[in-house]
Amino acid sequence: MVQISELPVNLANQIAAGEVIERPASVVKELVENAIDAGSKQIQIDFVDAGLKKITVQDNGSGIPSDQLDLAFTRHATSKIKNERDLFNVGTLGFRGEALASIAAVSHVEILTDSAGQVGQRAEFSAGVKQLQEKAGAAVGTRITVKDLFYNTPARLKYLRSPRTEIMKIVDIINRLALGYPYIAFTLKNEGRILLKTVGNGNLKQTAANIYGRNIAEKMISLDEADQDFEITGLISKPEITRSTRNFISILLNGRYINNFQIVKAVLAGYGNNLTDKHYPFAIIKIKVDPLLVDVNVHPTKREVRLSKETQLCRLITKTISQKLMLSDVQANGSGNLISKKADTLVDQLKFNLNKNVVETKRESATIDEVNESQPLEVRHDEAIQYVDLNVPREDDYYVITTTWLKNVARQKQLSPFPSKNKVATVISIGDEVLLNNLPELKFVGQTDAYIIAENNDNLYLIDQVAARRLILFTKIKQELTDQNVNQQGLLSPLVLEFSSLDFIQIKSKLKQIKEIGLYLEEFGQNTFILRSYPTWLKEDVEGQVRLILDEYLNVDQNDTTKLITRIAGKQAQRQITGRQKLTVTECNAILTTLGKTKDPYHDAQGNVVIICWHKSELRKMFKKDN
Repeated sequence: MVQISELPVNLANQIAAGEVIERPASVVKELVENAIDAGSKQIQIDFVDAGLKKITVQDNGSGIPSDQLDLAFTRHATSKIKNERDLFNVGTLGFRGEALASIAAVSHVEILTDSAGQVGQRAEFSAGVKQLQEKAGAAVGTRITVKDLFYNTPARLKYLRSPRTEIMKIVDIINRLALGYPYIAFTLKNEGRILLKTVGNGNLKQTAANIYGRNIAEKMISLDEADQDFEITGLISKPEITRSTRNFISILLNGRYINNFQIVKAVLAGYGNNLTDKHYPFAIIKIKVDPLLVDVNVHPTKREVRLSKETQLCRLITKTISQKLMLSDVQANGSGNLISKKADTLVDQLKFNLNKNVVETKRESATIDEVNESQPLEVRHDEAIQYVDLNVPREDDYYVITTTWLKNVARQKQLSPFPSKNKVATVISIGDEVLLNNLPELKFVGQTDAYIIAENNDNLYLIDQVAARRLILFTKIKQELTDQNVNQQGLLSPLVLEFSSLDFIQIKSKLKQIKEIGLYLEEFGQNTFILRSYPTWLKEDVEGQVRLILDEYLNVDQNDTTKLITRIAGKQAQRQITGRQKLTVTECNAILTTLGKTKDPYHDAQGNVVIICWHKSELRKMFKKDN
């Protein structure tokens, strides 16, 4: 019979650490939350080797009395709750009493603390066991140093990601804590280099500027609303300031950063149609609520909470954001995104329907009661509908097979392969299909205010002027970027570009790829780059366009260079060509000639139709000349 035995304390602590301490960022989170709970006004965080080699958190809080150091590193020992009632009225970030014990179980920990302003205490713990404790000089507050994280559980290391990713997770946690507590001065350093520094004066917009950069913070709108249960404060960006990820939406409930999908949906609902497709705003939503309405004891890392009256809160958030945006007179509008795009073209469906091999040749009999009421009355019969052989040609309009069936099938088989599946669903004429990627030499006929009219061999062509010009510019810019042959224009005054610490780290890691498209960025102080020249294909508002291009590098797969170049070239073409203009005959002929040299003259970068062709046989049918 298998014997049941109690786990050793050290092993139990390591198992508990697996729930709370997932990576270096988890250590930083727990230690900084303890510092906040201790009433600190200044907190400094230093780490080395993405936090694996060393993490130091120093604060000026209340400290730990010398006779309570052992208890502080004991599981389920805490000063933050005393009884069951306190568990349902938690007003602090920490309360489980597991953090220090879990950290000490998988690392070497040194603590230096003073709670009385006299003689401090220094202690060392290794694998959860205290090695020494002695008197030492210390400022009021606590300094905890964690070394060699996971040294005794090396299997945990294989679950960590790259050093850059681990650093970004640490930065992300400190950013959100700083937003939740703008009256605390945070300093975050990576191997001595400052990643974040806040003043701690209580000004949320200034804290946001330290984190996201002044350019973004200046364009954020303040929130301030309340009802009988909730108080909403914070900042939201204007619709033109977005990222293509939800990570910049911070929900802070009584100072605690939480994950809550419903609240994020409420934030986006407040923007309505003012956001473009798959773009998300910067938002700092600070919610103050009676702790009795919140259960924070549902997740080991306290990232998720159970919230009473959640529906009421979401309505308040949506209404508040919507009203603020209306008062701010926002201009962006994404109503065009309400129409969903299909991946395949209607031609694909047409070909499927005309494929003789996939048409069911037998239908089960049905009585008159089973016939769809929307069917034309004259199609319905009093007697039961019999089996229909679809291979038998019919002259009426009620059946698929007609006398022209075999001819149509033969014609379909001669068509070129289907267009790329990522193109927008459009109706493509038969002439387009036949001539896809093989545009003949076109002769200019005339021009309307929106279209160029051309012909070849009695076939008629309509060319969307705007789409054609965008396609040509897109092809030109994409070729320059692909060939890395980008001409430069010098700036009289270099651009100084400030970013959030997270964005700075990501951009810095991609400077080589960014240089390939002609943007030569140089580091210039804390979270800042300087730009001395720019590619000549950028037109007007250079800083704004450079930031938009860098935003692409922040939001797409860094390994998919081709996709990235295509997106940049496509968006530049859209920004530079915004509407119709009267063209000369020479300009029209130049467009027709250039289109003939493009890979796909029938679609622009977004998949929109550029050219429509009517074959002469189709024109004859339109005018009923084949009757």
